[in-house]
Amino acid sequence: MNILQNKIILVTGASSGIGRSIVMKLAEKGAIPIMIARSSDKLEEIKQQINSLYGMESYYYVVDMLDQNKYESILDNIKISHPTIDGIINNAGFGKFEKLEQMDFNTSKNMIHLNLQSLIYTTYTLLPILKKQPNAHIVNIGSQAGKLATPKSAVYSATKAAVISFSNALRLELIEDNVYVTSVNIGPVKTEFFEHADPTGNYSRNIEKYMLDPDKLAKKIVGSLFTRKREINLPQWMQFGAICYQLAPNTMEKLLKKQFSKK
Repeated sequence: MNILQNKIILVTGASSGIGRSIVMKLAEKGAIPIMIARSSDKLEEIKQQINSLYGMESYYYVVDMLDQNKYESILDNIKISHPTIDGIINNAGFGKFEKLEQMDFNTSKNMIHLNLQSLIYTTYTLLPILKKQPNAHIVNIGSQAGKLATPKSAVYSATKAAVISFSNALRLELIEDNVYVTSVNIGPVKTEFFEHADPTGNYSRNIEKYMLDPDKLAKKIVGSLFTRKREINLPQWMQFGAICYQLAPNTMEKLLKKQFSKK
C-alpha cells in the first residue's frame, strides 16, 4: 500500500536543490506537491515535468518569503484553495559563512527570518488544517550545524539549533494529535546552497568528497513521511561527531580545530 498516494504536501524552497529533489520524489510516489519559491520559471518547469513524467497535477505559488505581508497573503490563498493539506516540508533557507563582525547585519536578519521565523509561521498558519487529517506530518530541514557549530557560521548555526529545538517541543505538543514532527539534520549537500554561502568556492572544494547527494537525501526524507521518525541525521559520521561534541566540547574543539576552520 502506498501511503503517499494523493497526499497533499507543501514544500517551501521548492525550485532548486533539496526542495526540488523532494518535490520530484513526492510526485514519483503519487503525492501532490504544493510548491513555494521565488522563481516562477523554475516552478513552472517542475510542474510541467511532473505532468509529463507522472500525468498528475501539482501546484505552485511564487513569493519571496522574506516579504512577510506577501507571504501571509500567499498562505491565506493556499488555505482557501487547498482545504486539505497532509504535510509540510519546511525546506526554505540559506546560509552565509562569514565572521559575525564582518557580516552585513541585514544578512543576519534575513537568515533568521527565512530559516526560522518563516518556518515557524508556515507551521503555525497551516497547523489547524493538518490537525484535521487522520494523520499528518511536519518535516523541518535543520542542519548538523545546529548541533555542532563552527567558525563563520554563528548566525546560521543559531537558526538551525533553534529549528531543532522548535521541532522537539512541537513534537511533544502534537503527540496526541497524530501530527508527526521530524527534524532533518544534515551536513553539506551538493546543491546551489554554497554559491551564496561561500562565493569563493573554497569551502566547497575542501569538503566536496563529503557532500551528500540531494536525490538520495530526498528519497530518505520522503520515505520517512507518515512515520514517527524523530530525526534524520546525515552523514552518520558527522552525527557521531556532534554527539561527541555534546559530551566533551572542549576536547572536540581542540582535536577538530583544523577541520572547524575549513570555511
